[in-house]
Amino acid sequence: MGLSLATAERWVERWELQQQRYAVDREERFTVIADVVEQSVRDRTRPAIVDLGCGPGSLAARLARRLPDADIVGVDMDPLLLELARTHHADAARYVDTVIGEEGWTEALELDRPLDAAVSTTALHYLDVDTLRRTYGRLAAVLRPGGVLVNGDHFPHDDGVLAELAGHVGRRHAARRHDFAHEDWASWWTAVAADAELADLLAERRRRLRPPVTGAVGGAARLSPSAHQRLLRRAGFGHVGVVWQYGDSHVLVAVR
Repeated sequence: MGLSLATAERWVERWELQQQRYAVDREERFTVIADVVEQSVRDRTRPAIVDLGCGPGSLAARLARRLPDADIVGVDMDPLLLELARTHHADAARYVDTVIGEEGWTEALELDRPLDAAVSTTALHYLDVDTLRRTYGRLAAVLRPGGVLVNGDHFPHDDGVLAELAGHVGRRHAARRHDFAHEDWASWWTAVAADAELADLLAERRRRLRPPVTGAVGGAARLSPSAHQRLLRRAGFGHVGVVWQYGDSHVLVAVR
């Protein structure tokens, strides 16, 4: 199922553009995540970092450029996106094919020491609430004391009126940047289906993801930042809170 580098580059570039439709101020959010991780591992000579739901390696690649001595593990269950990551961002991380939250998923990472940081962006909302709770618990177990979980995603406000305003702020920001001019999620996958070089990977993806992942989200997508904070504290994290926000896009940090 190996891909040519040219094919991987083409599809990752298109992925980066279509994702701008969905993640408000996406590049700044990546930068903030990297800032938090950099500060948290400043005294570590070879920090161990896991990227949860790494997709085609967007965040892992940015972290590798910021922290070239880090050992980064990218985790995902999507065989097509993982192959794009392995081909286009081969030097950024070691990529693991496993299902976050399932029994034994942290053992599949084959870690040789406690993690210094776990990061994620626009990925954990696919989990249902019970799976998210278990995932937070496992991350608390494999992170070292002082290690951080940094999650960038869209979180709804507890107050419906404020949630509507936050969504409007994000949409206006995206419109000013012309982000909605890019192809959307469905169009990207439709185009992928027309590329013969990706046919085997797409077939494997369809076999595994039944029903297929089409942009639908799990129960965690309905959780507000305060709800996430409660789950994280119960899992064993101490300092928990939002360090950056634009509209309903947040970077949430939890310190073990």
